[in-house]
Amino acid sequence: MTDAAATAQSPHPPLILASASPRRLDLLASVGLTPDAVEPTHIDEHEIPGELPGPLALRLAQEKAQAHPMVQAAGEAFVLAADTVVGVGRRVLPKTLNEAEARRCLDLLSGRNHRVFTGIAASGPGGAFAARVVETRVKFKRLSRAETDAYIASGEWHGKAGGYGIQGRAGCFVVNLIGSYTGVMGLPLYETANLLGGLGYPVTERMGERQDA
Repeated sequence: MTDAAATAQSPHPPLILASASPRRLDLLASVGLTPDAVEPTHIDEHEIPGELPGPLALRLAQEKAQAHPMVQAAGEAFVLAADTVVGVGRRVLPKTLNEAEARRCLDLLSGRNHRVFTGIAASGPGGAFAARVVETRVKFKRLSRAETDAYIASGEWHGKAGGYGIQGRAGCFVVNLIGSYTGVMGLPLYETANLLGGLGYPVTERMGERQDA
C-alpha cells in the first residue's frame, strides 16, 4: 500500500517505510509487519572522508529517517529507514551501477572475508527516535573467472551494496556467515522488530494478524 491516506483507516498505528527497496518491504511483510505506506526519502549518500563503513551505515539510516516529513513534524506515526554498507577493512564498497564497478567488487571479495553493516533508524509518535547498526561477517569462496562473468551477466549486481545480493545467485558464493542473514539482505528483522517494539509499535499484535483478514 503506497497511499498515505490509507494510514488513517488502519486499526494499528501507521508504519511508514522510508525506503524504496523491494527487499525491505518483502522482509517486513514476511513477518506480518507490512507498512501502511512506502514513502522513500532521498539524501546525499556519499561518505565523509575517512568515515568507516559501520558509522556510515548508521548515519545514512538516521538521516533517511529524519528527512521524512512525519519525523520532522513529530507526527503520530512510526517511520522506519535503513541503509546497507559493505566494507572490506576500512574501505567502503559502492552500490554498483555499472559492470566495471561490480567486477571490481567481486574481484575484491573473492576468497576473502568482508563485513556487511545495516543501519536501522525508527521514529515513533511524538518524536521518539532510536537507531542502531547491525554487523554481519561474510566470507566468499574464491571465484573463478567464469563465475564472475556469469554473475555479471545476470545483472543482479545492479544497485547492490558491494555488487551482490545474497538472496539471489550470489548465495552460492558464501562460504560462511556470522550474524544476520536478513541484515545482509537489507533489513535485520530481529533488531528491527526490537527497535520498533521499543518505540511502542505493536509488533507482536501485527505478527499475529491473519494474512487474509
